[in-house]
Amino acid sequence: MGARARVLQARVLPQGWLDVARQVSLFLCAYFAYRLVRGTVEGRATAAFQHAREVISVERTLHLFVEPSVQAWASGSHLVMEIASWLYVNAQTSVTIGALLYVYLRHNQSFYFVRNMLMIGMAIALVGYSVFPTAPPRFMPEWGFIDSVADVTGVGASQGSGSMAALFNPYAAVPSMHVAFAAMIGWPLARLVRTPAVRVLWVLYPFLMTFVIVITANHFIVDALLGALTAGASACGASWLGRVRPDAWRFSKTAVAHVRPSG
Repeated sequence: MGARARVLQARVLPQGWLDVARQVSLFLCAYFAYRLVRGTVEGRATAAFQHAREVISVERTLHLFVEPSVQAWASGSHLVMEIASWLYVNAQTSVTIGALLYVYLRHNQSFYFVRNMLMIGMAIALVGYSVFPTAPPRFMPEWGFIDSVADVTGVGASQGSGSMAALFNPYAAVPSMHVAFAAMIGWPLARLVRTPAVRVLWVLYPFLMTFVIVITANHFIVDALLGALTAGASACGASWLGRVRPDAWRFSKTAVAHVRPSG
């Protein structure tokens, strides 16, 4: 009976309660850092809208400014817009947290690499939000954009209510962390899962989120590209950290037999 309890505890708490508390504390620190940056940009609407116009100018120069047309095309299907809008509202939290729990419990040897990626990515994003606050496309109806999330789901983040208000930064378009998080979660999971169909789904997840953020007018294409670059830079940073502490922070597809130091 005692041996069975120890096996169960090892599955639920691979590194013990102290490690769980450490990981939760790290993410709480990241959350409070986000809140701090959110407070610094709330009064910079003029700069945020100017930056959005600059993004549009760059996209028009590069012939990438297709977002109004893409949203108009997608708006022809209420089902597509409804699914996309709910995905935008929920994926950043529910999918990411669920994926992190899965990696922690089932592939604990790789969790710390993924965690380090997320931490580096959030640090990059906070710098971007501070230096280059940018209004999302949905704030610019003069270009033909509509706020589909508010229209379809009735969830208006800008109304500032409840938990949505606590997490909502109205000028956090550059980089798109929906895309960055999707890449930092999706591609490692594609390497960890065994089922081929599930592996394909995780590979496609970042591309799905790119489609979602564009048709809901929450991000420009440039934002998505910068989000992908953020994920790539974060992966490079996590790989470097993995070389510094290979026993704790490296990415590994195979379980280790010994108890390695957590971090």
